[in-house]
Amino acid sequence: MTQLVWFRNNLRSIDNKALTEACKRKGAVAGIYCFDPRHYGETLYGFPKTGAFRAKFLLETILDLQETLKKVNIPLYISTKKPEESLPDLVKKIHVSEIFTQKEWTSEEATVTTNVKKALPEDIQLKEYYDQFLFHPEDIPFEHWNNIPRVFTDFRKKFEKYGSVQNIINSSLPLEQDNRGFPKNVNYSQTVPALQDLGLQEPKLDSRTAFSFKGGETEGKKRMEDYIWNTQNIATYKQTRNGLIGKDYSSKFSAWLANGSLSPRMVYWEVKNFETEVKKNQDTYWMIFELIWRDFFKYISLKHGDKLFNIGGILGKNYDWGTSEVKKQQWIKGNTKYDFVNANMKEIAATGWMSNRGRQNVGSFWAKELQQDWRVGASYFESQLIDYDVHSNWGNWQYVSGVGNDPRDRKFNIEKQSERYDPDDAFIKLWLQ
Repeated sequence: MTQLVWFRNNLRSIDNKALTEACKRKGAVAGIYCFDPRHYGETLYGFPKTGAFRAKFLLETILDLQETLKKVNIPLYISTKKPEESLPDLVKKIHVSEIFTQKEWTSEEATVTTNVKKALPEDIQLKEYYDQFLFHPEDIPFEHWNNIPRVFTDFRKKFEKYGSVQNIINSSLPLEQDNRGFPKNVNYSQTVPALQDLGLQEPKLDSRTAFSFKGGETEGKKRMEDYIWNTQNIATYKQTRNGLIGKDYSSKFSAWLANGSLSPRMVYWEVKNFETEVKKNQDTYWMIFELIWRDFFKYISLKHGDKLFNIGGILGKNYDWGTSEVKKQQWIKGNTKYDFVNANMKEIAATGWMSNRGRQNVGSFWAKELQQDWRVGASYFESQLIDYDVHSNWGNWQYVSGVGNDPRDRKFNIEKQSERYDPDDAFIKLWLQ
């Protein structure tokens, strides 16, 4: 019999609970990844759900994962159909006994899981694991995630004092995977589609981009090695993280974390090793601080469910949101009254990337100044961003829009932000020349 790993947003071989558990069982192991056609349609707000930049990064990630698994004789099958159609078909062809996957809970992903369970034969178990956290739900310092605080500072202090981070799971696969008895010549594709097959065009590489990296676990580990050990940029991270130009003002780990080709535990323990062997300071701590932010929004989505996508947010606020098509196009095209907003919007359109500082400013402008439906902005980011993560994206948009976790409900002064973070107008000139 065969153990099947259904890869979702856990596209790595190291520190992967589903893959590790499958390899512990008797019999052969295979994997499957589905390019769900629903991910390549249009959102409710009129944007491609997955834009070309993120799709290209994903394709690179899948190719890398396939090569890594191939070295230990684990085939990674590829489907361009819905998982509820693909998995039952493959289960029959390779005689699957159990399926292992990462637990997802946001509405679209949860619906897919339910559909898969309904479509599978009754004797096939689908085993799910929470595997995208820094602090595993089993280890949180609360009776239940429904008890987590609304304010990040309270969350962080509690987790820093009482939380614990698990060690990396089985840091490497076995050198050889015994696939004796594995069905030969299985009539199922291992071909990764091209962008054109997904209805997308190859994006042009803009020389000004701050994110020139490729997707995949191999590239993610290489970036981690370079940023933490080779350049030791981690030692000045807090000082540079609000930068705007170049690849090294921040770690850029978010893209690999978003699709799971790096795990937050991998980053955490690498930083801890650096603190032990080289230097521990506020900058190294701040990387862990940001990982905790990432966990915070995951627990917020666990706690509040579909409120993450409701116009009133987790607070149920009833604002009079606008829906101007003219303002939307001006914002997207970088044709607003603020050069700083315009430069950032041109960057994301041309590269699929925007700095953290930029995201906060363009989000505040869209929701607080223009008072437009914040979900339109969140949906545009979902389409464009290479490092799109459902929890962080929608949680952060609620935060800057006044319907989420910001206790101060702050509004950014765009002109002052520009003067502070782009004092010589270098970023503005780069993108508005």
